[in-house]
Amino acid sequence: MRQSRFTEEQIIGVSKEGEAGLAVKEVCRNHGICDQTYYRWKAKYGGLDVSEARRLRSLLAGPCRLR
Repeated sequence: MRQSRFTEEQIIGVSKEGEAGLAVKEVCRNHGICDQTYYRWKAKYGGLDVSEARRLRSLLAGPCRLR
């Protein structure tokens, strides 16, 4: 799978900009992403804080390291 050029922290920041009231088209244009990417990120990371995203990443990566 292709690695994202955005970190979880950056993705959450983009999502928070959209929640703050900026138009989705403008947020996407500012960050160089398409609308579909924005909505996919919003579905996955919407409502998470940066600390929660780090915890989620560590929980998901844990079983992979055991193999």
